[in-house]
Amino acid sequence: MFTLALAQIRVEQGRMAENLGRAEARIAEAAAAGADVVLLPETLEVGWLSAARKGPGAIPGGQACRRLAEAARRHRVFVAAGLTERTKAGTFNAAVLLDPRGELLLHHRKIHELAEGWTDYGLGDRLAVVDTRLGRLGLMICADAFAPGQVISRSLGLMGAQVILSPCAWAMPAEHDNRKVPYGWLWQENYGPVARDFRLWIAGCSNVGRITSGAWAGRACIGNSLVVNPDGEPVLRGPYGADAEALLYIQIRPESRGRIGPT
Repeated sequence: MFTLALAQIRVEQGRMAENLGRAEARIAEAAAAGADVVLLPETLEVGWLSAARKGPGAIPGGQACRRLAEAARRHRVFVAAGLTERTKAGTFNAAVLLDPRGELLLHHRKIHELAEGWTDYGLGDRLAVVDTRLGRLGLMICADAFAPGQVISRSLGLMGAQVILSPCAWAMPAEHDNRKVPYGWLWQENYGPVARDFRLWIAGCSNVGRITSGAWAGRACIGNSLVVNPDGEPVLRGPYGADAEALLYIQIRPESRGRIGPT
């Protein structure tokens, strides 16, 4: 069993110093509270659809990845985070899993990007799991969860993942009334069946904050981070709202995987 912290932080488009500062502060706070893993949102250093702005760098050598790796090493925790990756081949919506030594364990590139992101990000080209002292962990990013047939999360299940960590950026129009139409059904209906079929945990951590430019200008990222257990049931939800920063904790007990494949 281990303690997972979901850091539902504010992400401001293009403001890398401020965003990374918030991420580092939450890593320190979560580690001090006894967390083993800290999960952070998607493209946390400059924000989703901000790939053209200053800031995106290499993985693992870019400034953002190096700072998160140093935080993981300093506080002796695993860190899973979404970053914007720039390479000679193009720019990618990426995610990393760093170990308590600051070493890169997993490097994912989002495969099922929304159409609004096609001009900003290249097509992901990898999917992997890794064995750790906490169990076998996998990475995906946000809309990867509702790829046709849930093929990405189910592939991670077939690869033996006991826990899938997913940096996210969940956004809604400014006029959305969460009291009338509670947010989160899309994620529950895609996380739940996969978690249940493969007896694994899925955790999605979203940022909060208003989107000020790009295709989704006027919308807001609203948190509402979610953890689903191996019965496919939601067991943790973050608060909803553009200002709903939160640091959430849950005990994760990975189940043994005697066979690879749906039960």
